[in-house]
Amino acid sequence: MFFELIEKRRSIRKFKSTPVEKDKVKRLVESALRAPSSRGFNPWRFIVVDQPELLEKLSKAKPHGSSFMDGAPLGIVVCGDETRTDVWVEDTSIATIYIQLAAEALDLGSCWIQIRKREHDSELTAESYIRRLLDIPEHMKVESMVALGYPDEAKKPHQADSLELNKVFYNKFDQQF
Repeated sequence: MFFELIEKRRSIRKFKSTPVEKDKVKRLVESALRAPSSRGFNPWRFIVVDQPELLEKLSKAKPHGSSFMDGAPLGIVVCGDETRTDVWVEDTSIATIYIQLAAEALDLGSCWIQIRKREHDSELTAESYIRRLLDIPEHMKVESMVALGYPDEAKKPHQADSLELNKVFYNKFDQQF
């Protein structure tokens, strides 16, 4: 079952307008909260967004790669408390992929939108834009957003023969897998 999930999971950027049911939203949140965290610090915070006007504004967080949030019925903004741990980036990244795998298990499509170290425009970071929009405290850092919903596009899984096995080594970097 797990291997089927990771084999078929693809980034989905087109969604049906059908709302995501509350029980599925709850499962997504629970999955994120069960993600591993270094030393159990759990530095993450999640903002679940289902208001169309907020999703449309979030779609403008950066000039490229976030516009499809406008067509998603659900978004989750993933933040990390940098005062809790120095590995908040790793912990929030793990939680983000847990959200995506849970979405796949629930027959939802998803796409990660990178926010950390991205620009909104020449004067404002994507993180600052989102922080202002959602009233996020200064010590919380925005790692990513996940657009979620029922897919309105179909993508074939990556075939096993397309995997880059040349990037895998045994024991030492010069010993090919």
